[in-house]
Amino acid sequence: MGVQSVGIIGYGHFGKFLHRMAERFLPDVSVRVHTRSRRPGEESFFTTLEEAAACDVVILSVPIAAYEDWLRAIKPVLRADTILLDVATVKLHTGNAIRTILPGQPYVSTHPMFGQESYNKLGGDVTGLRVVVTENNLADGVLPPVLEKLRALGFDVVETTADQHDKEMAETLFLTHYVAQVIARGEFERTDIDTVSFGFLMDAVDAVRQDTKLFADVWRYNPYCRDVVERFTVAQRAVKNDYLSIPDES
Repeated sequence: MGVQSVGIIGYGHFGKFLHRMAERFLPDVSVRVHTRSRRPGEESFFTTLEEAAACDVVILSVPIAAYEDWLRAIKPVLRADTILLDVATVKLHTGNAIRTILPGQPYVSTHPMFGQESYNKLGGDVTGLRVVVTENNLADGVLPPVLEKLRALGFDVVETTADQHDKEMAETLFLTHYVAQVIARGEFERTDIDTVSFGFLMDAVDAVRQDTKLFADVWRYNPYCRDVVERFTVAQRAVKNDYLSIPDES
C-alpha cells in the first residue's frame, strides 16, 4: 500500500500525538492536519478540510459523539480511493457509522491501546505497545504487509472483532476510568508513605482522570459498559457485607 499523504482531522490531545507518531514513523509522507480551531497557514501542516480529505489515508481523530457529523462533513470531499482509518475507542458504533454514511469507502477499524502518556513513560520505545485491528474492507493482500511492518517496529498487533473489542474494553479501559473517577471524586491522593501497590493504582488514576469527555462517550456508545457498572456495584456491596460488616442500605 503506497501512501504518499496522510490527513489527520481533529487536533486534540490524541490528534497531536498521531501527528507526532506520523512524523517519526512516516518521515517521507506528507501529513496534513485539519481542525476547526486552527486556520490553514498558521502552521505548515494545517490545511482545509478539502486538502486533508484528499490524502491517501485519512484519520478521524474526533470525539465519538461527533463522529457521525464528521463522516457527513468529509463525504462530499473524500476521494473514492482514500482509506479511512478509524482509531476511536469504541468499534461497533464507529464501524456501523462508516458503513452507513460512507458505503463502499475503503476503511480500517483500529484502536491504538496507548497514548502520549504511556509513550512518554516508555521513553518513546514502542515495543509491546498494542494496536487492535477489528475490521476492514480493503482488497485481499493490502492490509497484511502493513500489519507486519507494525510488528517489525515492535508494536503488538491484535486482530479481533468489533464486538469482542467493545466487550473487553468495557471490562478494562472503561472500568479503569470508572474507578479513577470514583477515586478522584473521593479526593484520594498520594502521600509520603505510599505503598508500591497504591502508587500503581494512582498511576492508573492519573493516566485517565482528566479524560471525562472520553469517559462519558465510551459509556454512551459502548453497550457493554452498563453491565460492567452493575457487576462492580454488586461486587462492592458483597465486599462491604461479607468483610466489613457494613450492610448496604441503598
